[in-house]
Amino acid sequence: MRNYEQELKNRIAFIQHALKDAHASAIVYGNSGGKDSALVGILCKKACDNTLGILMPCQSKRNFEEDMKDGLEVAEKFSIARETIDLTPVKETFLSALEGKMEVSDLANANINPRLRMMTLYAVAASRGALVAGTGNRSEGYMGYFTKWGDGAYDFNPIADLTVTEIYEFLAYLEAPENIIKKAPSAGLFEGQTDETEMGVTYAAIDRYLLEGKSDADTIEIIEKFHKRSEHKRQMPLTYPSN
Repeated sequence: MRNYEQELKNRIAFIQHALKDAHASAIVYGNSGGKDSALVGILCKKACDNTLGILMPCQSKRNFEEDMKDGLEVAEKFSIARETIDLTPVKETFLSALEGKMEVSDLANANINPRLRMMTLYAVAASRGALVAGTGNRSEGYMGYFTKWGDGAYDFNPIADLTVTEIYEFLAYLEAPENIIKKAPSAGLFEGQTDETEMGVTYAAIDRYLLEGKSDADTIEIIEKFHKRSEHKRQMPLTYPSN
């Protein structure tokens, strides 16, 4: 297990250095009510008092109920400023503009939500002289389980090296609310969605593979399949001429 007392000090220093380099005085992040955003919010608040978590519900019933409740609980406990921006009407207007021009696939529809959230975060950040903090972890990054130009877009990420297992350990060390630690990880993009069901593999199995290099053959095949087909998400866009 990591030394989370030292990890806390190191990550606070990292965040403060990022702010200094960018000549920024504030941080904005998406407060989704999940484990990753909770940890990022706590770390950013400890590094910079001028930290704002934005709750951005969009269509999903879970966004407006469980996730919002949990996000507000974290913000309250750690004295993190918050705002709520309902993106449902924005998405509805966007889909209306496409109606009759093309058929939007289920995947494209789901990815609209995180991309609208990214636009919102950057609009707020630009207006506040702030940086956008990323909330993706190592396990999701390896699997490519994030939206390109959505939650995959940020100015800095203080938890990108942590597996989901380590995220939970860090949250326990920081005494985050139990609901955040115990609930099933979900992007909340549609009703009943959970990360592990969608990927077909548990985070525990992913983390064991990443941290120990161990797993059964079927699990490794699933993990490597996700990793290989999502390689483009972890690279800068291709430009001509390519090297």
